Amino acid sequence: MNVYDAARDLAKAIKDSEEYIQYEEIKKLVSDKDELAGMLNDFQSKQFEIQAKQMMGEEIGEEMMGQIQSLYGIMMQDPTAAQYLQAEIRFSLMMNDIYKILGDVINLGNKQTTE
Repeated sequence: MNVYDAARDLAKAIKDSEEYIQYEEIKKLVSDKDELAGMLNDFQSKQFEIQAKQMMGEEIGEEMMGQIQSLYGIMMQDPTAAQYLQAEIRFSLMMNDIYKILGDVINLGNKQTTE
């Protein structure tokens, strides 16, 4: 099996995973609700902005943290939004695990032995 075949098999396994299927199903429900979709997009934009600032070493202001916490609290009161966020987290965790596995294998070649 070559690496491209393995990548296709991995992509299929991801697409067939419970995490992906549930995420896609709830994503379709959310897309049908314009107000909810807008709120989730706003929340995700703020999350991305915070992550970008953290990566740049910038301090996150209390106002921004308060906004995102408030928005999160509001969304968690909506069952569809709560399901979406939970499905998104589960899918993201699975993908992070896959990236870690791939990274660990690739970095094996970079280990130096001291003999």
